[in-house]
Amino acid sequence: MSQYPVPISDMITSAANDEVKRLRALHERKFRKQTGWFLAEGARICHEAVDLGWVMHRLAFVAGREDDQQVKRLLAGLVGAKGRALPMTQSLLQRISRKDNPQIVLGAFGQRWDSLDHVDASKDETWVALDRVRDPGNLGTVMRSADAVGASGIILIGDCTDPYSVEAVRASMGAVFNTRIIACSELAFLQFATGWQGRILGTTLSASIDYQKVDYKRPLILLMGNEQSGLTDNLMETCSQLIKLPMLGRSDSLNLAVATGVVLYEALARRG
Repeated sequence: MSQYPVPISDMITSAANDEVKRLRALHERKFRKQTGWFLAEGARICHEAVDLGWVMHRLAFVAGREDDQQVKRLLAGLVGAKGRALPMTQSLLQRISRKDNPQIVLGAFGQRWDSLDHVDASKDETWVALDRVRDPGNLGTVMRSADAVGASGIILIGDCTDPYSVEAVRASMGAVFNTRIIACSELAFLQFATGWQGRILGTTLSASIDYQKVDYKRPLILLMGNEQSGLTDNLMETCSQLIKLPMLGRSDSLNLAVATGVVLYEALARRG
């Protein structure tokens, strides 16, 4: 009987290996959509994902590290999904991660998507809604900030970057595994907003109300606009109030992720 919870294949040494090609393809949004998988890097983040009940389909790791305690724990996480353990050379891990100094493990996990039906105004919650966010680094950082303040999740409106891209997952520092994610069209959000009984606060440079002078009573949706063009007129019309962050220097705006973090922590401070 094997000393490992799942069978371990022979060391993979060729970039032409089907498993290597499958994992490398997860850098492409089309393939992530086809498979429903995405990549996460690092033993700590993969451990957290498994502990939170996420399904791990593949575990790639540096050959010879099978007896490392971190790797052994992750091997056990493959059992429920009937996943595969893939020992390989360091250079192949580097090819998959596209980093010069890759982590010793990479996990391929199944995506999770929530729906607007589960955003409940009867619950004491804060959600972050992002209008057409395009930069994966911004999205990952917003997920990290939202998780840090205990927000319930992220609503992606319109043509947004993929929250399960390698870049977004990397920027989230594992927060993607503790974040409920909803994707919807602008029309779907507008229809949802007509029945929403909580508050919607939108940020825009043209607002007259300072972000420190509004009520952050929950249930609350914090609505943030596109990095270049801000919120659409239709989305601004759904807001209970429009707020701004004062700019006292020469800069005329803050980075989307920074601005979201500032407002989220203001909302947290107001809750006491």
